[in-house]
Amino acid sequence: MNKALTLALILALSATASRAQGQHTQSAVVAPAASATSATQKSIEAYLRHLYAFGPNVTLVVGPPRPTNVEGLLETTIDLTIDGNKQTVKFHVSKDGRFLFQGELSDLTKDPLAQNRAKIQMTDAPTLGNPNATVTLVEYSDFECPVCRNLHDALRGLLPNYDGKVRVVFKDFPIEQLHPWARTAAIAGRCAYQQDPKAFWKMYDFIYDNQEIISAANAWTKMMDYAGQSGLDADTFKTCMASPEAGAAVNASRANGQLLDVSSTPTIFVNGRRIVGADAHLLEQYINYELTQESGKAAEKK
Repeated sequence: MNKALTLALILALSATASRAQGQHTQSAVVAPAASATSATQKSIEAYLRHLYAFGPNVTLVVGPPRPTNVEGLLETTIDLTIDGNKQTVKFHVSKDGRFLFQGELSDLTKDPLAQNRAKIQMTDAPTLGNPNATVTLVEYSDFECPVCRNLHDALRGLLPNYDGKVRVVFKDFPIEQLHPWARTAAIAGRCAYQQDPKAFWKMYDFIYDNQEIISAANAWTKMMDYAGQSGLDADTFKTCMASPEAGAAVNASRANGQLLDVSSTPTIFVNGRRIVGADAHLLEQYINYELTQESGKAAEKK
């Protein structure tokens, strides 16, 4: 199990812990006074350090609790850093600082899928398939992530079954603290896309198919090699790899993922419905559901 998952599990175990902290957005709820907030933050930190025996080598930072749309419920974040690996998780805490738990708040008056779709930035992103497809699958991925490679393999087997019905949009989300060559690969993918959008998907296949032989030491050489095999101009590609524009595009993609609370890869949105991981059966279930819904709407119009 990688350390990012370990950190997430450690924090997830804190669900329903007593004392202090919390979750979600802006609202009319009045924020607690600075002194009460400080006491709550200290209480949460002390509780978690005691519960999980975190020594001074573990950095645990509790963010200030913020109001949510639910009266008496606050939101906070916990940043946990172990051996240089950082995980940020949102929590909720009762206003009196007594109860702490992790989970998502759902507003039953709103469509969460529509909200997700509105946040996803798909302009200037690599796209594969029919632009008018019923289903749009957006993947936030890291080229060095083994589970992302599993997703790549799953899509390779699954997409031919949905010819013209599914569009795939790729979004970079390199997790550099865990994967030392992920950013180099992300920039390479971006440069391939900028030179020839179709060549991106060749690079996409080359990188995932050869993931096990790529390292931080040889990543640059490998990217140049795969660019050549993808039919790209080597000099243009090399110039792009060194340009700040390509890196900025990767940063913007990652920031867009964070806006959607993406914290691990791969995270996929099927018409806005979130999947974390590479479960091919769940992907198929979501795609089939969307296609069935669309068929039903079409039948009603006749």
